[in-house]
Amino acid sequence: MAHASTVHATQVRAAFQPVQVIAFVVGAGYLVAGVLGFVRTGVSDWSPDNLHSLAGFMVNPWHNLVHVAVGGIGLLCAFRPATARMFGWLLVIAFGAFCLWGLAVSGAFATNPVAGMGNPFALDVADNWLHFGTAVVGLLIAVLPARRKVVVETPEPVEPESTVEPVGGRPPADHDDV
Repeated sequence: MAHASTVHATQVRAAFQPVQVIAFVVGAGYLVAGVLGFVRTGVSDWSPDNLHSLAGFMVNPWHNLVHVAVGGIGLLCAFRPATARMFGWLLVIAFGAFCLWGLAVSGAFATNPVAGMGNPFALDVADNWLHFGTAVVGLLIAVLPARRKVVVETPEPVEPESTVEPVGGRPPADHDDV
């Protein structure tokens, strides 16, 4: 008679690293900001003059597109620690550059090196602070040390090996019919 009881074993799997959680939160935040920005600005007028305010930050469709792209990349990169760290370096480089560009167009430098390019992303002082903070968080994601091993134990049902009893209660005979 087959025995049908279930035995519980322990399955070991790795949990999320802190860098993955931070990358996910940053990605989700930027994705939401980009979508809300598109709700505010619409998607039909892509001129740099289509300026709107969202929670004190100036946005336009180009700015929203960058936010949606960064958010999507962040969510995709959050699933592995190595890609989350890569996302951190992307934040440092991209938002560091946006911060410098914003400082240039807002008049923080004596001469504006990007004067000929204008301000297609509608950057202002509030955006500069947000982009600076995002670059710092990106640096944190990139250099935060990983835990040695994160283990989460979850019970996993395992079916035991079934034993087959011979018909009639006797073991089967070995036959060498050659």
